[in-house]
Amino acid sequence: MPFDHPDAVKLNDQVQLEYVARYGDGGDITPLDPAMFAPPSGLYLMAYDADGRAVATGGWRTQDENDEGYSDGDAELKRMFVIPEARGVGLARRILAALEADARAAGRTRMVLETGDQQPEAIALYTSSGYVPCTKFGLYRDYPNSRCFAKPLG
Repeated sequence: MPFDHPDAVKLNDQVQLEYVARYGDGGDITPLDPAMFAPPSGLYLMAYDADGRAVATGGWRTQDENDEGYSDGDAELKRMFVIPEARGVGLARRILAALEADARAAGRTRMVLETGDQQPEAIALYTSSGYVPCTKFGLYRDYPNSRCFAKPLG
């Protein structure tokens, strides 16, 4: 599913509202382009419920060493989100595992992600899935409430 699919856009709008509610700012302003998630340099997944409603998303995009603190071989996790009424049944964990497998198959060596201190559920998911804190990277690397994590894919 492309990042600009209408269902993906709808869920991205919802996650942005959640960021605003949790952080009180304008949401995540990280520039994202649908081409960033096009295989083999990335992947964007969506999960649907039995009624055909989009309920969860997640993607990864290729990153290599640059002035924002990424390293060669990185795959960056983006837009992991499950709508509130679909949480607690393992959708995020399943999407995460699929994204890790795809990034590994694409030759990426490390999955990295940035989240915030107001998202304890996300931090719990990532740490229980083998992610550990790492040197901060990306657009929000200088923000005090930013938390960065990494997991080797090898």
